[in-house]
Amino acid sequence: MSLTHHNFSQVWDQLRAKKPQLKQFLESIHVRNLRGISDLRINLGYPVTVIAGTNGAGKSTVLFACACAYDVPGARDYSPAVLFPNLKARDDQAVSDQLGTPSFEYAFVDGGNRTSMTWRRLKSWSKSFMGRKGGAQPQRELYLRTLANLTSPSEVRSILQIGNQAFSKADLDADLIAFAHRVMPFKYRGLKLLTLKGKDLLFADRDDTRTSYSEFHMSAGERALLRISKDISRLRGALILIDEVEAGLHPYTQQQLMLELQRLALRNDLQIIVTSHSPVVLESVPPEGRVFLERTADDVVVQPAYRDIFQRAFYGRPQERLSVLCEDVVAEALILGVLDHINPLMQLTPDDITVGRDTGKDQFAQHVDALGKFKLLDEFVFVLDGDARDAEAAMAAAASRYNRVIKPLYLPGDQPPEDWVYRTLERKADHFAAELGAPGLATLLQQLRQQFDGAADRPTNIIKARFAMLADSLNRTPADIARRVGRLMCQEHGDMKVFADELMQAVADWRSRTGG
Repeated sequence: MSLTHHNFSQVWDQLRAKKPQLKQFLESIHVRNLRGISDLRINLGYPVTVIAGTNGAGKSTVLFACACAYDVPGARDYSPAVLFPNLKARDDQAVSDQLGTPSFEYAFVDGGNRTSMTWRRLKSWSKSFMGRKGGAQPQRELYLRTLANLTSPSEVRSILQIGNQAFSKADLDADLIAFAHRVMPFKYRGLKLLTLKGKDLLFADRDDTRTSYSEFHMSAGERALLRISKDISRLRGALILIDEVEAGLHPYTQQQLMLELQRLALRNDLQIIVTSHSPVVLESVPPEGRVFLERTADDVVVQPAYRDIFQRAFYGRPQERLSVLCEDVVAEALILGVLDHINPLMQLTPDDITVGRDTGKDQFAQHVDALGKFKLLDEFVFVLDGDARDAEAAMAAAASRYNRVIKPLYLPGDQPPEDWVYRTLERKADHFAAELGAPGLATLLQQLRQQFDGAADRPTNIIKARFAMLADSLNRTPADIARRVGRLMCQEHGDMKVFADELMQAVADWRSRTGG
C-alpha cells in the first residue's frame, strides 16, 4: 500500500464512522422524466460522492437536482424553476422545451430524523411532503459550482474597476492558505481578497517565484481551486456540489484536492458531491462513494455495482503501483525479464510494477525534479545503463532540493545493455542456442562481431547496430532476446543476479515505507 493510498484509506474509515453521527444528510435522490432520464434512483452512501459517466449521461442533471433539495437560508433561489428553466416561445410552439412531468424525490436525514420531499412539475413546480401535515423543506447551507461560474468578459471589465477605486483589502484565513499549500505544488507567502461593492478579486503572493499577481493571471486550475477553498473552507454542515471538479487541474492536484475535500468534510460535517471524468478523482473515494451513470437507449441507469472492470474499461488502471524508469527498449526488456523471475518470489503481480522508458540519461535529473515537485519520488525506481554513471550527481542534486536522497540502480556492464546481452550470449552460446531456437548461434555471433569490428562509427552505434542485426538474423525482436537473457541470467550467480537482488531490495523498501 502506498503512502497516498494509506492517507485515503485512513480518511475513508474516519468518514464511514462519522456518517451515522451527521445531523443532516441527503441519502437518496430519485429523478423522473427529465432530460432523457425516465426513472433514476441514486443512493448516497458515503459523505463524499463522485458521479461519473460519459458525456450526456446525466451527471450535471443529477447534481442540479441535488441543489434543489434544500431551502438555503439567506441565499439565491435553488428551486427547479431556476435551475431547470423552461423555454417557451409565445408565437412558435415548436420552439419550446418539452419537459413532460418531471419530478425529484429526496430522502433526508434532517436533525437526526428521516424525512422525505418531492418536487413535481405540472403547470409549475411545486413541493409535496408525502401527505405529511406541516411538512417543510429542510434548510441547509449549500455551495454549487459549475464551469459557468468562471468570470465572463463583461464581469471582468467591472471587476477591473476595483483597482481604480477605494477597495477593501483583507488577508485570507490561515486555513485557506494551509488548504492551498496541501493541494498546490507551490507555496504562497500570502493571499488577499480585494472587495468593492459586492465584487471581489483574489490576489496572490507566491513564495517560490517571489511574484505577486491577481487572479486574472492565475491558471484556470489555480483560480478554481482557490475560489472553491475560499468559499467552502468555513462552511459547517453544508452540502457542497461541484461540477467537473477536475477541470483545469493536473492529476496530482486532483488527487490532493480530493484528499483535502474529504478531510474538510470530516472536520466540518460536510456532504460533498462532485461530477468527474477523471480516473484519479474516481479512485480518490471508496467504492460506495462512486456512482457510475450509463445512458441506455431510453433511460439513464446506475451500474449495479462499481466494479474494477468498469474502472479499467472507462477510466484506466488504478494508480497504486511502483514505477521503474529506464532509458530504452532493451533496458526495459532486461528489467521485465528480471521481474518475470522476482514477481513470484515477492508475490507481485505484473500490475504492481510498471516500467517506463524512452528517456536519455541526461533527462533523468529533470524527471527527478518534476517528481519531487509532485511528491512522487517514493513511487519511482531509476535504472540507468551501465555507461550512464555520470548522470547520478545531477539526479542527487535534484533530489536534494526536496530533502530526498535517491540511489539509481545500474544495469550490468559499462556499455549500453545491448553489449552486455551480446557478450552473455557469446559466453553461454550453447545454453541460449536452445532457448532461442538457433543451433548455429555461436557461429552467427562470431561472424557479426568480425563484421562490425571494423565499422567506422561511434562505439555505441556499432553496439546497437550489431545487436539489431542479430535480432533480424534470429527473426526475433531485440526486446524478446533481452528479456529472455535477463530472466535466465538473474537465476545464476553473476552481475545480473546482483542487479536482480538490488531491484528486489528497492521493491522491499517501497513496500516498507508505504506500508505495503
